[in-house]
Formats: sequence, structure tokens, C-alpha cells
Amino acid sequence: MVPSAEEAAIFAARRARVMETMGRRGVMLLPAAPERIRTGDVYYPYRQENDLDYVTGFPEPETVCVLAPEAAEKFVLFVRPHDPERAIWVGPRAGIEGAVAHYAADAAYPIADLEKELPRFLAPTEQVWLNLTREDALAQRLLSLLRRLQGERPRAGTAPAPAIRDPGEILHEMRLRKEPSEIARLRAAIAIACEAHAEAMRRVRPGMYEYEVEALIDYTFRRRGATGPAYPSIVAAGPNATVLHYTSNDSPLGTEELLLIDAGAERAGYCADVTRTFPVGRRFAPAHRDLYDAVLAAQLAAIAAVRPGATLEGLHTIAVRVLAEALIGLGLLEGSVDAVLEKELHKRFYMHRTSHWLGRDVHDVGRYRIEDTPRPLDPGMVFTIEPGVYIGADVEDVPPAFRGVGIRIEDDILVTGAGCEVLSAAAPKQVAEIEALRAEGH
Repeated sequence: MVPSAEEAAIFAARRARVMETMGRRGVMLLPAAPERIRTGDVYYPYRQENDLDYVTGFPEPETVCVLAPEAAEKFVLFVRPHDPERAIWVGPRAGIEGAVAHYAADAAYPIADLEKELPRFLAPTEQVWLNLTREDALAQRLLSLLRRLQGERPRAGTAPAPAIRDPGEILHEMRLRKEPSEIARLRAAIAIACEAHAEAMRRVRPGMYEYEVEALIDYTFRRRGATGPAYPSIVAAGPNATVLHYTSNDSPLGTEELLLIDAGAERAGYCADVTRTFPVGRRFAPAHRDLYDAVLAAQLAAIAAVRPGATLEGLHTIAVRVLAEALIGLGLLEGSVDAVLEKELHKRFYMHRTSHWLGRDVHDVGRYRIEDTPRPLDPGMVFTIEPGVYIGADVEDVPPAFRGVGIRIEDDILVTGAGCEVLSAAAPKQVAEIEALRAEGH
């Protein structure tokens, strides 16, 4: 989709910030994501590489973005030329002309001419910003070209070979703090996810299969304009919910079981990540209610502590302490809270972290620590808070009513100047709300 005038201005401002931070003697190279074959000659739906999309909005594969502050052509795109025959089968390409006219490139060249045209942008540079971890053909083509140019410099008597740095040093720090337009897109994706979770709470019935619930969620995502799931949806009934990344989604739902759904929509390049757990029957069983209350208390305590200057490490500590205290009270852990935490006994039932960044990726970019110190939260950061409890069906030293139970409650949180906003608050999580929806459905 061609960017609107407002979107084009946002992309231009981002490129200006990148080039200002990079310095005039640097050049940044951002290759597009490769196309991936699903089977035979069938490809997976294409999704652009996030960093390239973040600064250009250009949606096509076989593309390289060049940002060169010192060049006359500061923003250059190497793209696939227009191909009338291919357009009949898969639609038109932007082409050389469209890259300039619609995506505001100062110049554009055919991707086939990369080795011919790119060296003049790299010749005067002292730093090249290029991700060296990618191994796809286009990334390797850039790396081979850079190696060749570095090898030629001593013989040509020109400047020393440029240093190579990771574009994430600049781009990922920018992406960590969301702009108003990004927050708007996140709100839209999260609202769709919340609707899907509420719909599942209304319509789940004993005897349905997990894949039927997944289909309902996917339908809601697409009906509301999302691209689809931001990640493979987890629809886990009973003991399946004790597998953290369960995605088989092929078991029937038992009347006495809990159902854990971890599902987020992706819309306009931004991801939601929401988890809810509720009874397949009308109401929570007493033991399930006790565990659910423990997880909810831990989550609410962590959310209450979110504010600028807090850290994700600190929020995790709060959630773990509240959860450990509850598990001691239920007889699932023994000893004082301090002793349990010191020995990390809680990890038997809660083994993952409480938060991760959220944005263009469901586990979004950005460092969690600065010089080995937990990073303070700033307004505009978005992340999850998702404590849980997971007790395997084969755990023999806990009461039978607690066995085979997995509970996670996950919300998407925006840091504000005064504290935080729970962006996913529309997805019910209080017991009374959930049981009202379950009664409505039944």
C-alpha cells in the first residue's frame, strides 16, 4: 500500500533521525526480508523486514535501502523493476519509478545493478551499518560486496576499511519508544485481539476441539481487518496449558478443564499479545479459582508498580513475590517467602520472565539492560505483563485438584508520564466478568 502524505512524513522524519545519529561518514544498508518457500512453488505470505519497513514503508522483497548522509542521493532504494508479465500473475510492482514517486527515494536503481551502483556510496564511508547475522541470499550479496571493496582499498591507496556496526544500535533504540502513530496502530491490533478473546469466552463449549477455538479467533482477527495472528495462537486445554509454547491445538475440551488462550492479532505491521485463561464449564472449580486469583494478584501488583523509572526486573520481582506468597498459602511451596525466592523454588511452577517488549515484533527489539543495569522505563515504551502458574499432570506431591493446570494472564502495557495504561483492558480477566460471559455462552 502506498504511504499517505502523513505516513510519508513520518518515514522521512525517521530517516532524518537515523542519519543524524549515524553521522555524515556512515552508510546504512537495510536489505529486505527474503521470500520463503512453503512447499514446491508456493510461497508463504510475504512480510517485510521490520527495520526496512520502519524507515521506508516499502513492502516488496529483493530490496535494499541505502541511507547515506554525505551523498547527494541520501535515501536510495534498489528494487525489482516493473514486470508487466509478472503483474498479470501476482500484481504490479512499485518499480524504479514508484520507489521515487511513491516512497520518496532520492534515487532508485534495479536490484540487479547493486554491485555496479553501491560502491560509490560506500567509497568515502568510515562506518557501514549492516546486520551481519542474516544468511539469506540478499544479505550475503551485500556482505560479499563489502568484503570485495575492503580488499580493494589497500591496493587503491584509499582510506582504511570502514568499521561495520549493527543498525540495531540506532533503529532498535528508536523503535523501543513508540511514536503516537505507532501507539495508534498498537491500539487497533490489541482491540481486535481483545474482541477475539471475549468472543472465545462466549462461545467455547465442552467437547469442542482446540482448533475450533483457534479458527474462531482467526476469523475474528481477519473479520476486523487484521493481517492474521501475530504468532501461532496457543489454544491449550487442561494439561496442554502447562506447555508454555503449546501450538498443536488438536485436543478436545473437557468440561472440568481450564482453557488458556495466548493469541494476538497483527494489524498494519504491529502486534498484540494477550493471554486469558477461563473455565470450559460455567464456573471456575474451587482449586482453579484459588490458582487463578494468585496469578491475577501477581499481575495486578506488577501493573500497579509501572511508572517512568521503574524496571522490568523490578516488576518481575514484585510479581514473583506475590505469587510465591500465594503458593505458600495454598500449600504448593514450603518456607518463608524470602527463603522460597532465595532458593528460586517458585521456578518449579513459574519458570519464565514476567515481561517483554512489544511492537512491530511480538518480542520486540530493545535492550533490557544498559551496562548490566536494568533499563528504566520511559513514556512510550510498550511491553507485556504475564505471570503464570504451570503444574504438570504428573506432579505427585501436590493435591490432585491442582494437577494438570496451566494459568497465564497477559496484558499489553503502555508507559505514560503519570504511570501506565493497560491497552488490553477490554479483554475480561476478573473472575466475575469471565463467569458472566461463560454463563451467557452456555
